[in-house]
This record gives sequence, C-alpha cells and structure tokens, in this order.
Amino acid sequence: MMNKEEMAYLIQGYMQNTLSDAERQTFIDEVLTEENRELYQEVAASLLEDAPALAPFDEKLWPLFHRALSADKPSLQIASKTNPAVRRQPSIRKWGWAAAVILLAASSFLLVQKFRSGDARNGNRPALAQDILPGRNGAVLTLSGGERIVLDSLENGMVARQNGADVVLKNGELAYDKTGVTPDELVYNTMTTPKGRQYQLTLPDGTKVWLNSASAIRFPTAFIGKERRVDIHGEAYFEVAKNPEKPFRVGVGNDMEIEVLGTHFNVNAYDNENTFTTTLLEGRVRVRALPGMQHHGTSAGVIVPGQQLEMTHNEGVTVINNADINKAMAWKNGLFNFEGATLEEVMKQLERWYDIEVVYENGVPDIRFDGKMTKDIPLAGLLVMLEKSKVRFRLEGRKLVVLP
Repeated sequence: MMNKEEMAYLIQGYMQNTLSDAERQTFIDEVLTEENRELYQEVAASLLEDAPALAPFDEKLWPLFHRALSADKPSLQIASKTNPAVRRQPSIRKWGWAAAVILLAASSFLLVQKFRSGDARNGNRPALAQDILPGRNGAVLTLSGGERIVLDSLENGMVARQNGADVVLKNGELAYDKTGVTPDELVYNTMTTPKGRQYQLTLPDGTKVWLNSASAIRFPTAFIGKERRVDIHGEAYFEVAKNPEKPFRVGVGNDMEIEVLGTHFNVNAYDNENTFTTTLLEGRVRVRALPGMQHHGTSAGVIVPGQQLEMTHNEGVTVINNADINKAMAWKNGLFNFEGATLEEVMKQLERWYDIEVVYENGVPDIRFDGKMTKDIPLAGLLVMLEKSKVRFRLEGRKLVVLP
C-alpha cells in the first residue's frame, strides 16, 4: 500500500515532469487505482486547499476541479482481442477524474510558464494538450449569395432575411421563421460545423436538426413543392415535423437517400468512415442507395424504432435489430461512447471534437475500448485516461502520434 509521502512525491514529480520512466509508470499504474482511492482523495483535497498559495492557476480551470470532484464519471476500460483478461483496466470513477483535472491544471501552469518564457517570445509556442479545449457550440452559415456568417459569438436577434424567412438566432440555436411571403423558387443556405463545433438548427417547417462536428447541411429557406429535401455530410440528428402530404428526404452526397414522414433519427455519414448508419428512435424511414454508390447486395431497406441500418460500398444494406440507441445518440448528449470501439474509431472522434490530427507511427494497435466519458474535458484529461489504458503516444502541436 502506497503511503502519503510516496504519493505526494509521485504527484509532485508528475506535475513538474521530473519523474523517471519507471516512476512515471508507477504513477500511472498505482496512483489512480481502487486500492489507493482514499489516500488519493486525501492528497487531492490537500491540493485543492493549498493550490492558490502554490501557483496562480488559470481561473478558468477551477470549475473543472469542482465538476470533476462532484460528478461520478463512468469508467473507461480497454481489452485486447487476443487477451481481454490481461488488458482489462480497473474502473476510473470520480476520484480518478479529479486526479486528472487537478494534476493537469497544476502541470499546465508550469508548462505554459516554461513556453511563455522561451519559445513564446519568438511567437512559435506549440500547442500543449492543456491548451486544446473540447469542442463547443458554433457554426458557419453560408447564405445563398455566398455571404458567410460566423455564428459562434453573435447575440440573439435577426441574422438575415432570406426569401420568405427571417433567420433568427435564439440562445445558440438558429431558426428560420416564416414571414408569410411564399417564394417563387427554392433558395438554399448551408450550415457548416468545423472540427470542434456543433450546432442546432430549426428548419422552415419546424424540423429540428442537431449537427455534429465536421458536418454540413444544405437546406432551402422555405419548403415549396411536393417534398422537403435537405442534404448532409457528416453526422446529424433529426426530429422531423410531421406533414404526411409532403415527405421529408435527406440526401447523403451521391450515396444514399432517407425518406420519412415524421420521425426522430440519427445519420452518421462521414466521408472518412467505411459505413453509413441510420438509427431510428421514432417513426419509420426508408433508406436506399443512390446510383452513385457502388455496392453489392441489397440497395434499400425500411427500419422501425430500435433498429439501425448500415450501408457500405461492399455489402450494401444491413438492418440491425435492438441497436444501441444510447451509443448512436451519445454525441448529442455530450458523451463519448466507446463501447466496443476500436482505437481507430476512438481517434476519429477525437480528431473531430478536439480539432487535431491523428497519425500512426507504425500501424494501428489492436485495442478495443469499453466505457463512456463526458466530452467537456480538455484533451489533456482524455490523454491521461488513454495513457492509463496503455495507449502510447506523443503530442506534436495539434498532431497526436500513436506509437506502436
């Protein structure tokens, strides 16, 4: 059993980056363990009490301390396909998250001060993990005439008037309110969320759309004609306003089309993913492959609530019963859900949410994850959890290099 002095030494060394490789491994393997939970809580409480006198911490980090100490975070575990029993890791609950946040806050002060006094004077300080904050609400609206409006920092009010609709910003959500004038032709706007951003949109018919990071939706300012059609890239969740006389259709590039009358569903169709998925929460949808998608097998399918439809270029359409709805909706609910995910799948999520680039020094390690975690922590907090899970890496600015 580790004593208080040993833990204090390891924590201080980790904060100051003075530990040897062996000591750093001891810190990773033994400090954040169930056996040392009570001891760590005592040391963590002491850190919180004394921190203001020890260093001028960034005030923005203090809310993270209290959130980490008060929230009971789910565990993050991994298992190897070849030896799951050996690679399984113990649960990391609220005490472990407090450790990560407190230590990272303290070490961020030391590291940032170092760079500010060195490379920062030359204007070339690289990004640190502590600097890379999680994604937030934000998007770019491109009007039909090409004008681009960055929505991140705009205040509530009218953004534009477009062909029969007032474009209004309401508490971080963009809405298209009808003006009573019926336009003669379709005029399209496009909302884009860069990496590290997500946003909510209410379409002219009342349909609500949540757009995940690195995604886009193209839509008319007013729905005229016999159908309501939008086109997306990336991932979006829809709550479609019911109108049986005017079906709602979602196009996904040249690959597939989703047809609904009134329903709640999620579409994941990132360009760098091998599989497109549609997960249904309510209603009924029909998904079909478009001629531009080369595939073998079935080209269309109908799903009911609780089912997920997968479409790949090689295998066509597959319907999954009893789909994991919570996993499909995790992004919208502020979570990472890594249940059964490969390391490559996890890294793609991190790339989009933290706006980083992930490269593999020598192939992708064969690791699968279990567990969930909130998306509101800086990258540094998540990297501590990965390191605890035996994932080796180095950070070069905003490039995360995964080591073999």
